[in-house]
Amino acid sequence: MLSLRDRGSRFSTLALLCLLGAASCKQEAQSSGAPEQPQAVEVGIVTVQPQSVPVLNDLPGRITPTRSAEVRPRVSGIIVERVFKQGATVKAGDVLFKIDSSLFEVERASARALLARAEATAQEARQQGERAETLMASNVITREQYDAMVAARQRADAEVASARAALRRAEINLEYATIRAPIGGRIGRALVTEGTLVREGDVTALALIQQLDPIYADFTQPATELNRLRRAAKAGQVESATPGLENVQLLLEDGSLYSRPGRLLFSDVSVDPSSGQVTLRGEFPNPDDELLPGMFVRIRIEQGTVTEALAVPQQAIQRDSAGKPQLFVVGADNKAELRPVVTTRVYHNQALIQEGVRPGDRVIVDGFQKIAAGSRVQPVAWTAPGTGTTPSQPR
Repeated sequence: MLSLRDRGSRFSTLALLCLLGAASCKQEAQSSGAPEQPQAVEVGIVTVQPQSVPVLNDLPGRITPTRSAEVRPRVSGIIVERVFKQGATVKAGDVLFKIDSSLFEVERASARALLARAEATAQEARQQGERAETLMASNVITREQYDAMVAARQRADAEVASARAALRRAEINLEYATIRAPIGGRIGRALVTEGTLVREGDVTALALIQQLDPIYADFTQPATELNRLRRAAKAGQVESATPGLENVQLLLEDGSLYSRPGRLLFSDVSVDPSSGQVTLRGEFPNPDDELLPGMFVRIRIEQGTVTEALAVPQQAIQRDSAGKPQLFVVGADNKAELRPVVTTRVYHNQALIQEGVRPGDRVIVDGFQKIAAGSRVQPVAWTAPGTGTTPSQPR
């Protein structure tokens, strides 16, 4: 049985424990009731500044030769020889085919004989005309006889001219029996062989010659895009490229860039009614015959410069549920703000913004996956890992 002193000591100990427990519970209650401040999320940002950006467009096109000529016979006959090497380079005037010329040589000889006879007749008529003038002066012949001799002399001269024309025709036909290259360039395969009878005016050509250096690239662009660029140039938003000095590059079918730049020759004055496209033509050097007619290519053309363009890295652009572009901007209080934007095109992995941002805005490029609108952020400067030229059509 505890004494009175022991009971008092135990009571004091229990009272102290209760007081300590109550204080601890009160401190825990106060601690759990106070809300914690959320940590600011570190994000990479870029500051939007106006810059000059070229207006680049990638347009589909095909390679065409600068000159093309079908080799055709100009006289009828049998092909007796093919002189050229198929696929080789020929010069204008080089011999390509030979037609059997035996009949043409006979025709030339006959024309020469007819000319000689006509010249002899004309010589005789001139002599008679000279005598007629003497006799007319002596009143030996009548006026009618004199006029007849003068007319005979004129007919003889006309026969000589006709015979000379016939001889020239025979000589030309003989020359045409040797078929020559009308232009210089690369000649393809022979479409006829020795022993083939060819006729003047045949539908089928004997061969095809194409000039490949320089070479053309014909490409198309929507007329609406051309008009948009013209309106932007009039409004001062775009500086037009100098005609004839537009920067034109060529992308091959495998996506590689052709090593030699070209120049824009012209833009067609009419629009294709079926497609709404305008045809443009560029000229490219082709010394190694790397570009061949019929190849599909893409033309990268610089059609002006946007002088006060606002651009952000393409990775900063997001899409809402409707597919419209938007991005995060850091507000004055370092809170993320989600803004809808209007983009035009992409240049060097930079999206050009038409509406939605202003110069000096801090756009979040990296780390926006961890935030939402209104989140506190800690902005740090973002450095691009690398850039590449990937122009696209307006969207």
